[in-house]
Amino acid sequence: MLFLDLETNGDLNNDDFEYEDEAKLVIFPDHYEIPLPNIEELPALVTIACDAVLSSKSPYRKQDPDSWEEELQVSKHAKTLVQIDNGVRIPPSGWKCSKCDLRENLWLNLTDGSVLCGKWFFDGSGGNGHALEHYKEMGYPLAVKLGTITPDGADVYSFDEEEAVLDPHIAKHLAHFGIDMLQMHVTENGLRDNNIKPRVSEWEVIQESGVKLKPMYGPGYTGMKNLGNSCYLSAVLQAIFSIPEFQRAYVGNLPRIFDYSPLDPTQDFNTQMAKLGHGLLSGQYSKPPMKSELIEQVMKEEHKPQHSGISPRMFKAFVSKGHPEFSSNRQQDAQEFFLHLINLVEHISIKVPILQVTLCGQTSVSPHRCQWQLPGSCRALPAQTNMWPFGQNPSDVFRFLVEERTQCCQSRKVRYTERVDNLMQLPVAMEAATNKDELIAYELKRREAEAARRPPPELVRAKIPFSACLQAFSEPENVEDFWSSALQAKSAGVKTSRFASFPEYLVVQIKKFTFGLDWIPQKLDVSVDMPDLLDINHLRATGLQPGEEELPDIVPPIIIPDDPKVSSLVALDIDESSVMQLAEMGFPLEACRKAVYYTGNMGAEVAFNWIIAHMEEPDFAEPLAIPGYGGVASAGAAGLGAIGLDNQPPEEMVALITSMGFQRNVAIQALKATNNNLEHALDWIFSHPEPEEESESASDVMDMENNANANILAEAGSEGPRIKDGSGRYELFGFISHMGTSTMSGHYVSHLKKEGRWVIYNDLKVCASERPPRDLGYIYFYRRIPS
Repeated sequence: MLFLDLETNGDLNNDDFEYEDEAKLVIFPDHYEIPLPNIEELPALVTIACDAVLSSKSPYRKQDPDSWEEELQVSKHAKTLVQIDNGVRIPPSGWKCSKCDLRENLWLNLTDGSVLCGKWFFDGSGGNGHALEHYKEMGYPLAVKLGTITPDGADVYSFDEEEAVLDPHIAKHLAHFGIDMLQMHVTENGLRDNNIKPRVSEWEVIQESGVKLKPMYGPGYTGMKNLGNSCYLSAVLQAIFSIPEFQRAYVGNLPRIFDYSPLDPTQDFNTQMAKLGHGLLSGQYSKPPMKSELIEQVMKEEHKPQHSGISPRMFKAFVSKGHPEFSSNRQQDAQEFFLHLINLVEHISIKVPILQVTLCGQTSVSPHRCQWQLPGSCRALPAQTNMWPFGQNPSDVFRFLVEERTQCCQSRKVRYTERVDNLMQLPVAMEAATNKDELIAYELKRREAEAARRPPPELVRAKIPFSACLQAFSEPENVEDFWSSALQAKSAGVKTSRFASFPEYLVVQIKKFTFGLDWIPQKLDVSVDMPDLLDINHLRATGLQPGEEELPDIVPPIIIPDDPKVSSLVALDIDESSVMQLAEMGFPLEACRKAVYYTGNMGAEVAFNWIIAHMEEPDFAEPLAIPGYGGVASAGAAGLGAIGLDNQPPEEMVALITSMGFQRNVAIQALKATNNNLEHALDWIFSHPEPEEESESASDVMDMENNANANILAEAGSEGPRIKDGSGRYELFGFISHMGTSTMSGHYVSHLKKEGRWVIYNDLKVCASERPPRDLGYIYFYRRIPS
């Protein structure tokens, strides 16, 4: 075994010391050390390997290359700041910009006491930049952000220096405007004086603030470090790994997964899932502090529960790679990440080729290490392909069939379709609030407090019955831009949804997030009385009923542009049933055709994800143009021969296959061999595990190992969706809660029921829950009650 020993002398965080990096190659078991670099004593391959290790970035640096923030400097204006004695006093809450009505991202100018909004951000948040305009007009340099003032300090910005700064005299500067810094602390909306009656904010309720919580330790009680707006990931993973099927699939099979891991395990989904699951469930990173540590903490008067936990940095780097949102350091929607993770689990199967190795006389599974250590002398030959003995795909526990009944309002004819889903989305029935009078009175008091610049009244939330949300889910909804095949024209249509099957684990999302008139995401601050026991058997689908007449199976007409350049039409194999399902949702017909084409006829669900990802593109609704061919797709054409094998496959298809772990050249070769049909291309790859060029080189064996451990798409199509049907009676075992005004900000925590008691998972903190806020959750997890 070889080991690289990187020694660092000196304290990296202390400027009084100089330090040097020293690298050594250590050979075990003799612990023989060779200083690096050492070209004379080491073989060329070993030297190259050592250089690669030393020059590569760790996942920690890869994930956060810009997170190494410079230490804030003291502002040059802090000591000599002039403050105008104009009698301005800042109230403890209820602020708004003096030049507009914004109530978020507000800054207090420390010279004249003006309260103004900050700059506008690309995501629609922020303000109108009035604070900066005020500086340009008056030249007053320093401002403090309202809502960040605590006894420990505040966020101060210098317009003149154009950066965040430190103000050593911030307490004196705030006192000038009547703010006692030592008596203030942060709440959801900003400052709060201790003499003011506390508001019942969701931050306090969800995190169970003010209640002494007992820390929990041991297997299954391990926290996760917040990497900076990564709480959405932690909350979802804590819930996922509380499910036995995921525990067995990844942690129960950890040795086998590690045996099959590729040479670069950081790029293998199964390895990363097993590693993270082991960290959460083993208990190795959740141990109570020793008595000696507690005594030392008490002596230093800083006794606080210590939570070791794990850091999911490497896992986040892999699962978010290439994703425009999850790869950023911005806050994300936990529901979107849940679906993203389930999609990865679903499409990364657990089957590998079993390899028979010749020449050296061994028979083993890849990766093979030849006992003779003769590069190129061993040839890995494919013998058969088997499933790993992991059981079924763990994501199957969430899958269920939804029956959608679409009816033409004019002809009264119907169409029944089915789709696979992993999540039940419940609308918030605001009109069914049981405390409407209290809400009206609260709104009047709030407006009066704003006008008088007084603290707002105690918050009153809308109380929504769960039964009303369930009723709203089952009611018919209008289908916009519905094309009736009975009338062969656009008509009014309605759609109702029912469960064609019930999953083992039902995930319910309360649709709290919506858009305001300005298209800025908003959150409905509501309380929904979610039940501990849930029965939805009455939502079971019934199928075509006696007396109902089905809509004719006629494809909508294809609109071909009057362009001589597209006179020759290309014949394509497009699943028109998937096109119809998408078109009935209200999407443009040509966009639906492109979605089905570019996702290789993998079904309406996959095509729907393509639509969501591309609907902002300017050519979203333009007719389908075949890359490199200059044609437009035509419905009703048959055959695939019109596309030449020498044409370059669509880059989107190539990227999709390479994202599964296959080499780019293999993806291109498979697509060319199957006329750019994604599903057929994957089948081609499975049936051609051996490279076409026969070669005895060691690189061929390496490629074989990589292909054997690649992330392979799960079976689809002919076998139908993998569904586990059963009773529709469930019990609640977990929920994820969100604090904040939108999915782009705030914080997530999860509550899980383990061993008969509720436990709160708040980043690294894992404690016994005393008051689980079941009514304020965002995503709920139910397990089926055995019949």
